[in-house]
Amino acid sequence: MSERRSGLFVTPGEKLGVIEEFTPGAGTYVKNGVIYSKIVGTALLDMLNKKVYVYPSTHPANVPRVGSIVLGQVTSVTNKLAVIRIFKIGRRRLSGFFTGALHISDVSRGYVETMYDVCKPGDIIRARVISLLNLTYHLSTNDKNLGVVYAFCSNCGTMLEKRKQRLSCLKCGKTEKRKVALDYGKGIR
Repeated sequence: MSERRSGLFVTPGEKLGVIEEFTPGAGTYVKNGVIYSKIVGTALLDMLNKKVYVYPSTHPANVPRVGSIVLGQVTSVTNKLAVIRIFKIGRRRLSGFFTGALHISDVSRGYVETMYDVCKPGDIIRARVISLLNLTYHLSTNDKNLGVVYAFCSNCGTMLEKRKQRLSCLKCGKTEKRKVALDYGKGIR
C-alpha cells in the first residue's frame, strides 16, 4: 500500500501493506507477514510512525445492554407486568424499537400491590436493563432517578402534574398514582 491509498475506503481482507514497512494498528490483522483490513472503513497510513490503521465507516448498532439506562413508552400493563417500547438508550435515539418488560418485583425496594400503581399505557418511563432473556429486555425502576418521566391522564389524556406523591390532571381533576422518577416532567435527558 502506498501513500496514495491512505484515506481510501477498504473492505475486510484487503491488503494494506507488509510488516517490513508498517506496524499493524487498529482495524487490521497480519497473515504471513501481510497486513490486511479487518473491517470496512477508511485506511490511514501514518508515514511518520510507519503504522497502518483502518477506521470503521459504520458505528456498531446502538442496542440496549445490561446496565443501560433506556427510555420507552408503556404499551400495555397487567397486574404484574408492563411492556415497554424502548426508543432511546441513554441520550441516543434508536432507529428501530426494542421490547422491554418491567416486572412488579423490579419496580422498587418496597411492596408494590399492582403495576397499575406504577405506570399506565402511554406513559414515558426511564429504566435500567437488568437482563436479556428470550429477546426481551428485562427492566428495573428500582432507583430514585428511574420511573415514569411523563404520565398522561387515563381519563382525558392530558399530561399529569406532580403534586407530592400523586399526579393530578389540571383539566379533569383526576388524581392518579405512578412510580415517578425524581425529575418527573422536567424534560427527557
